[in-house]
Amino acid sequence: MNQDRVAQLIRELLVELGEDPSREGLARTPERVAKSWEFLTRGYRQTPQAVLNQAVFQASGSSMVIVRNIEIFSLCEHHLLPFFGRCQVGYIPRDKVLGVSKIARLADVFARRLQIQERLTEELAQAVMEATNALGVGVVVEAKHLCMMMRGVEKQHSSMVTSAVLGNFRSDPKTREEFLSLIGPLGDR
Repeated sequence: MNQDRVAQLIRELLVELGEDPSREGLARTPERVAKSWEFLTRGYRQTPQAVLNQAVFQASGSSMVIVRNIEIFSLCEHHLLPFFGRCQVGYIPRDKVLGVSKIARLADVFARRLQIQERLTEELAQAVMEATNALGVGVVVEAKHLCMMMRGVEKQHSSMVTSAVLGNFRSDPKTREEFLSLIGPLGDR
């Protein structure tokens, strides 16, 4: 990302908003915003393969693996406002498992892009499936969207839940039920 160009665009935006980008409180804001946007969109400069960094390990057994309450922060691609929440990721390994922190890192790869929650959920499920060749994968994301809270309908207590189920999480109701019971009730945790 060209930080100088982004800073210039932010200066132009400030002028369009009726502000003076050279006043004391805003003098360095364009550069700070450019750095912030580089961080907030770092997922564009990452790939699942690079983030996994060989942390896929051979393992026998086919017990369900679940990582719960992974915090996510993203930006709505429609309004460029944040949405944030938690995701729950489960999979049944065939013969490979992921290093536990890698699941959270995979979530960040997709969350740190301009996103919609539905796509983020699907992308994360697909990435876990591809990395592990799992028998099945389940991902549930619950998030609050500032585009609904700060503007538009202004519903402060609303949240959105999305799920993606692949493999035996889709085809076997008992597997899906086990996953959903183990992640527990959604809502404020």
